[in-house]
This record gives sequence, structure tokens and C-alpha cells, in this order.
Amino acid sequence: MAVLYVVATPIGNLQDLSPRGIETLKNAVLIIAEDTRVTMKLCQVFGIRAPLISCHRHNEDSKAESLAVKIEAEDLTAVLVTDAGTPCISDPGNEVVSACAARGIPVIPVPGCCAGIAALSVSGADAREFAFYGFLPREKKALREKLTEIAAGVRVAVIHESPFRIIDLTEAVAEILPESKLTVCCDLTKLHEKTLRGTPATVLAELKANEKTEKGEYCVVLDLHRVPVPRQEAAPVHLSPEARLVEEMKKGRTLREAQEELLKAGEKKNAVKQAAITLKKLFEET
Repeated sequence: MAVLYVVATPIGNLQDLSPRGIETLKNAVLIIAEDTRVTMKLCQVFGIRAPLISCHRHNEDSKAESLAVKIEAEDLTAVLVTDAGTPCISDPGNEVVSACAARGIPVIPVPGCCAGIAALSVSGADAREFAFYGFLPREKKALREKLTEIAAGVRVAVIHESPFRIIDLTEAVAEILPESKLTVCCDLTKLHEKTLRGTPATVLAELKANEKTEKGEYCVVLDLHRVPVPRQEAAPVHLSPEARLVEEMKKGRTLREAQEELLKAGEKKNAVKQAAITLKKLFEET
């Protein structure tokens, strides 16, 4: 029977590949990989011999449908993997999943490693509710706007960042959300795994002091429980000329006097005149 398994792979330590994940990969007839060279190394370690076909962010749009057709037509047991972690979580794969699901092909998850969830689990943050944002904008203005938007919407955010931009991100958080708490994880499950916790200023100082900061991959947990939620100012209420005339008449003015008040306030003459006509008709009817 045609089926697609979505298998999570290790994010560093190969021992984190579950027995079910290994068995699923060994039973596969086709493995759809983000980078066949990376997945080939994993296959060699575990004695997996299924053929590999690449499907990454740059070709997924054009290949997803044809892969789904192939799986269905040839009745294949296929497995979708990415280089590390769970497919479709800030990694390619969602187009393949969608194409298979649209054809009625069963899509079955084989859960395992996910850097964002791993970082969240060691952050100490109250994660009963959280949001995952992946990589934030690179441009400084857009980054600051996004952080402000996040603070207005959630209390815990999980973010991915490259080693070359982790200091820029932390500087922006320190500037805009100084009361927040950061957990910055680097190279989770790997030999030189490192986790920093504290205020943005404290974490920033540690990152700048480490000469190896620009190595490894980062996952950040932004805890905003201590940050005041930005107040949303109410949008101004714009009354129609008719409503403004009524408001003036409530003050004891005649309709003509109310018209004069609106004109003094800068309302257009034609708009005031038409509003007065409308009110006269309404008064006559009632």
C-alpha cells in the first residue's frame, strides 16, 4: 500500500534516532531527503539501503506533485526526512506532505528530535502556550518590528538563528525587550552543546566574550512573561456628518446652528448640507 512516513532524524547525537525510526527507514522503498549526501551518512551508520531522492527548499514546489504521483502509482513505502530534526518544522517537506495527502496517500509521523522543542524543554519557561517563529527577518528595522509584534501576541517564543546573526538578534532583544528572559542553545545534543540563560544583557555579554560564538546552530527561547504587553491604542471614532449634527443638536442647538458649528470645524459645505437634508426627511417621517 502506498504510504508516506515523516521521520524525525537526529539533530546531532545519532543515538537519538528511535528504534521505530530506524525500522521505518530500513523498510522504506524510497527515501525523500533534503540533502542526499547528509542522509547517506545516516544510512551508512544504520545499514539502510533504500534509494535516495533529493527534495529541498529550492525544488520542492516542482517535485512534490511528481513524487506523490510516483508513490501512488508504484504503491511505494516512502520516507520523508530532512538533514536534522523533524521535517516541515523550519525545514522542507510540507509540499510533499500536502501533495500526498491530497491524493489520499496515508501520511504517518514517526516523531523524534526537534531543536525548538528540545530548547524549550530546558528553558524553564512556562510553555503551556508558546509560538514557533523559525528564522526572523535579517534587516534590523524588520527584526525590531517583528520582535515588537511577538511581544504583543505571545508570552513564549521559539526562534532559530544562525551563528553569524545570533549577536544581532540578542542585541535587538536587549534593546527592545530588556525585561525578557533568554535561553540560547547552541549545538543541541552535540559534543560541545552549550546553553546560556538570563537577561538579554547577560546573555549578550557571554556571547560576545566567547570567541567561538560564530560556530554551531542556535535555538532561542524568548520568555516574555515579565514583559508588559504593549497597549493597543483604540482607533479614533469618525462620526458621520449626520451623527455630528445630532450631537450638536443634543447640546440645545437648532439644526441650522448645528450646521454652522460643523462648518466652523472644517466639515465640507456640501456634506453638511446633504446631512441636514437627510435629517429633515427623517424628522418628517417620524
